[in-house]
Amino acid sequence: MHLIWVPNRLLDVTAGRNTKAHIETQIEFAAYIRNPEVNPAPEGIEPRRMKVYADLFFNNIKNFLSTTFPIAKSCLGQETWLVLCREFLHQHPSDSPYFAEISQEFLTFLQNRKAREDNPDPDWLLELCHYEWVELSLDLEADDSGAKPVGNEVLGDIRLSFEARCLSYGYPVHEIGPEHQPEEPKPVHLLVYRKQDEVHFLEVNIATMRMLQLLESRSGEGALAQVAEELREGGRTQAADSVASEGLGQLSKFADLGILRVR
Repeated sequence: MHLIWVPNRLLDVTAGRNTKAHIETQIEFAAYIRNPEVNPAPEGIEPRRMKVYADLFFNNIKNFLSTTFPIAKSCLGQETWLVLCREFLHQHPSDSPYFAEISQEFLTFLQNRKAREDNPDPDWLLELCHYEWVELSLDLEADDSGAKPVGNEVLGDIRLSFEARCLSYGYPVHEIGPEHQPEEPKPVHLLVYRKQDEVHFLEVNIATMRMLQLLESRSGEGALAQVAEELREGGRTQAADSVASEGLGQLSKFADLGILRVR
């Protein structure tokens, strides 16, 4: 019998075997694997064998999450992390059947927990996990190094590399660890990018973040002009003048890092 995992159930992909009784057995099988403490095993299957299936499946999920979110795991501690992984498997109705997307489903799970009044998670946990997930996301992103680099054309029609992300968080997620867990919010803006198969980050100010976001629809020159205009409208004339004088240097720096491409 050939089984594949899909959200909330198992399907037999062997032709001609999906009778009503057989499908019901597979649903019971999957329900037990998801939560053996609540759901009974299908009749006729040895409990010892079912436990092997359940343990194997949970350990695969737990190991995948632990690999993707190692800092979150170390901050919460082994016992709390195991409870969180079990609740994810037991309670979360995943929408994707792909193991590579388990980490995204985990973020959705944490988002739903955050909305609960009795949520025991630290306020920064969801943001930290998203930050850790970005590293996996960049690893799965198509290689953009073959696109034309910007060079000295930083004021032209350029874009941010597909291997870079502009991220804003309420907590300094890049500083969080077992020995440093913030008690109060502290907004931070990060440029995270992949270079030579390694992920790096730069902390930037809000004006630089806005400039990089504007590159989605404007040239380098247009992005700098728009940021300066918005700052002047907000009464920040000195900051606007700084963008005009220093913005070109920032774009050149990002070009040197290889995270800008010709559109």
